[in-house]
Amino acid sequence: MPSSPSPGRPRRLSRAHLRQDFAASLVVFLVALPLCVGVAVASGVPAELGLVTGIVGGLVTGVMRGSSLQVSGPAAGLTVLVLESVRAFGLAGLGVIVLAAGLVQTALGLLRWGRWFRAISLSVVEGMLAGIGLVIVAGQLYAAAGVTAPDGGPARLAALPAALAGALADPRAVASVAVAAGTVLVIVGWPRLPGRVGALPGALVAVLLAGLVTALAGLPVATVRVDGVLAAVRPPDSAAFLLLTEPAVLGAVLAFALIASAESLFSAAAVDRLHDGPRTEYDRELVAQGVGNTLCGLLGALPLTAVIVRSSANVRAGARTRASRVLHGVWLLVFAVLLPGALAHVPLPALAGILVHAGWKLIPFRGIVALWRGHRGEAAVLAATAAAIVAVGMLEGVLVGLGLAVAKAAWEASHLRVDHTDEPPPDDDRPPHGVLPPHGESPAHGEPCPSPHDAPSPYGRPRPPAVGVLRVRLSGGATFLGLPKLLDALEALPRDRPVEVDLSGLHHLDHACRAAMTAWAERHTAAGPHPVRLPPFPDPHAAPAAAPAGP
Repeated sequence: MPSSPSPGRPRRLSRAHLRQDFAASLVVFLVALPLCVGVAVASGVPAELGLVTGIVGGLVTGVMRGSSLQVSGPAAGLTVLVLESVRAFGLAGLGVIVLAAGLVQTALGLLRWGRWFRAISLSVVEGMLAGIGLVIVAGQLYAAAGVTAPDGGPARLAALPAALAGALADPRAVASVAVAAGTVLVIVGWPRLPGRVGALPGALVAVLLAGLVTALAGLPVATVRVDGVLAAVRPPDSAAFLLLTEPAVLGAVLAFALIASAESLFSAAAVDRLHDGPRTEYDRELVAQGVGNTLCGLLGALPLTAVIVRSSANVRAGARTRASRVLHGVWLLVFAVLLPGALAHVPLPALAGILVHAGWKLIPFRGIVALWRGHRGEAAVLAATAAAIVAVGMLEGVLVGLGLAVAKAAWEASHLRVDHTDEPPPDDDRPPHGVLPPHGESPAHGEPCPSPHDAPSPYGRPRPPAVGVLRVRLSGGATFLGLPKLLDALEALPRDRPVEVDLSGLHHLDHACRAAMTAWAERHTAAGPHPVRLPPFPDPHAAPAAAPAGP
């Protein structure tokens, strides 16, 4: 049996692997084609630019090392940001922003910062995707009805019911909504069909059926406008680079770079769990994404990221090496050169249906429920990030999410827990409610030991009842933020009991808490009959203890 390749080394391209990669590339091409076109139309740019980005993702990013099996191309997750940039700065401004974001990604990869993107809170990423999904669904429902969506996320959501209700009175709008709804139903139901038929990409089948029904029935719905790939490609001119002096453009560059990088590297981690081949080299993958986006910017195309839908389709189709994603770019190039006119028969409501389904899939409903049950703080960060993206914008929403995640982490790091256990009195052979006999004497055999509340006994003075130890355990982080809670818990302890303090559960103890605990121990010992057993505080500046010498 041949040995499996090591996780860090790429597989050699054998004849068997080439056959598998060839078949997988066709599957990925069929999945990518409608998504490339749909994302471009939803982003407010010519449909051909989506194909250009897909071609670059296959032929350029696909050749480079990083993640061997994940596929890059235009992503629904950047649709909202691209649409806002095109409206604010035009297509030329979009090219400059994407180019600059690609250079930032390349620099971060060369500086070996790729692994730090894995430190971004998962709740922020899922909240970002949920907010994007909500904006995409709301915007594409307007597109499905053939009406113009209002500006702003809250206004878009608020006016949606009235817009859909008004569309029912217009025959053209009814036909458009029916095509979009049929597209969603085909995408959802097609994979459930038995046999090899269900293995075909549902989005592609839905677009083909929508185009066929629209043509045969003569439905009054809009279709994709086609100008040709060469006509759509417009590299930014020198005047467009002057936009980089504007703070808003620099903010957009940063947003593109950070969001595209985080989405790509999270996708890489997810794809690594789907196969047993070489693992992702995150710094190299970040460089590959940066080079791809730099070229997309020079061509005036959409930004690219690694996309989990096409990547998982690539793995499920049996891809073994990078050849599958490179070939998928070849097929996109062949289609863009030989069959661009076929796009003119694609109904726009069908593309809206594809994006509605994609946006809905971005919302992690099950993840939100699971987080709410186990980690309500994380669920709150997710919901706040999504709400901020809908209400304000992409960049602002992500910054809100990151700020909340950092604040939550700081709160948890300084969270202090105080537990105490009440140990029973020590067990001995003497009756707990008896009296203490004089030294060296004991009651006669069979004679009861009188109660200390009885008359004075000839056997000695009354014995005081035994008391148990209160053990107080501190865990978490003892900082000045938790000082009120710490002092309240310590000062509430009874002063007639011995107290032992356990500091082994603390991962941090600051100077304020050290001083407060020392002062409390002195007061508690002076006020009661038993001293407080306070262990020595660890010295944060002390060198670690040397290992004991061997025999």
